[in-house]
Amino acid sequence: MAKISINFNDTVGVINPNIYGHFAEHLGRCIYEGIWVGEDSEIPNTGGIRNDVVAALKKMKPPVIRWPGGCFADDYHWQNGVGPREGRPQGVNIHWGEVPEPNAFGTQEFVRFCRMLGAEPYIVGNVGSGTVQELREWVEYCNYGGDSTLARRRAADGSPEPLDVTYWGVGNENWGCGGSFSPEDYGTEFRRYATFVRGFGKQLYVIACGPSGNDVEWTVRFFRKLKKDYWDFRNIHGFAAHYYCGTAGTSTVYSEDQWYELIWKGLRMEDLVVQQRAAMDAYDPQRKIGLIVDEWGTWHPAEPGHNPRFLYQQNTLRDALVAATTLDIFNRHADKVVMANIAQTINVLQAMVLTDGSAMLTTPTGYVYEMYAPHQGGMAVRTTVETDTVPVVTARAGSGELPFVAGSASVKGKELFVTLTNSHATQAVSLDVELLAGAVANGASARVLAGDIHAHNTFEAPTALTPVTMSVDARGSHFSVSMPPASVIALEVTLS
Repeated sequence: MAKISINFNDTVGVINPNIYGHFAEHLGRCIYEGIWVGEDSEIPNTGGIRNDVVAALKKMKPPVIRWPGGCFADDYHWQNGVGPREGRPQGVNIHWGEVPEPNAFGTQEFVRFCRMLGAEPYIVGNVGSGTVQELREWVEYCNYGGDSTLARRRAADGSPEPLDVTYWGVGNENWGCGGSFSPEDYGTEFRRYATFVRGFGKQLYVIACGPSGNDVEWTVRFFRKLKKDYWDFRNIHGFAAHYYCGTAGTSTVYSEDQWYELIWKGLRMEDLVVQQRAAMDAYDPQRKIGLIVDEWGTWHPAEPGHNPRFLYQQNTLRDALVAATTLDIFNRHADKVVMANIAQTINVLQAMVLTDGSAMLTTPTGYVYEMYAPHQGGMAVRTTVETDTVPVVTARAGSGELPFVAGSASVKGKELFVTLTNSHATQAVSLDVELLAGAVANGASARVLAGDIHAHNTFEAPTALTPVTMSVDARGSHFSVSMPPASVIALEVTLS
């Protein structure tokens, strides 16, 4: 038995839709085959972009997509990816296997892909090997509505009107693959770059590189540098941390203890959100600068038979539980997080979609994003969960307790949306739902994703694990939900 109380008088904040963002890097088969097949491909496409992938992703309602990396971003020169494709130079992807980079998928193709999905583009600029001029001219190429050489070039490439790109990152992982900067040195570089990232008539959202994991020292040192030399925090709107919970076993081979271990490691995202925001609050108490987690997810050993540098991994119900419990963390802290981008959209790490030639499937993680989409733009309300726990002991990450039941809730008018997880591998849970502040339920619909803890979809059985409808009798201020073991539930409740 477990219980969740939902307090409608205790609102947290509006859930920024961008929390449900994605990330697509020039890595392995994410871009080439995953998104881009070219106009001449036998795989059905629109202007070279796969129709089946677009249809699958649209069901997940991605609000924003981050591109072109990742580590790739800090060796990417945008000029190579514009103009006639037959004239674009071929480069080498130095970070991900030293494979050829044809530059067939560039700025125009990326923005078109985003518009096909109804998503906003988030472009990461090159600080590691690029120049201030290069990033400044990329913004002009995308956004300038007047007459300039770069605006004419954009028009010649097929977009007479500005591409209207709001979100711009000043580098990626600049503590590592993006230049191996100290926080202070990156602070200096950020100031210099951000000075020239102009809107050209549009208000931009400029994002600084944050720490690797929950490295509070990086954050403090970066903001201390900016506060000392850049006291009014000009032209910084977001600060982006990265957190990968890693693996336990492999993507499909793991014990019950390893099932619990990985989900528990995913829950450490909550410490990152709370502690990183607190460190930022010391310098930005009005929260004018948003906390972003623009890379996160599981990271398993690459599947046998695949190039290990392509980071291709299978995706099971365990990954779905990591995704669901992490999204619930972001929802519960809607006052602290303004964007998050799971890594990655297709064929890489914790992907939404996998492809194999002309075949395509949606992963359990992709179905979680589809199930959770109604939270976008809702008002998060406080939830209190009473549940049993299971102890977790790891070799490197310490030990703790994993709660069986977790979740989050949001409200839009007379509609309450609740997402729930039961992380217990073998035990069902009867959950008592209590609505506080005089709220009364008048019916509900629900879907559940559940199965064996190793369940996943393959190209031979692409729908082996999909959400199904479930019955919930939601009437009055108390009702119960029967939660199968190893499950994710999305519950839409009509309020009287």
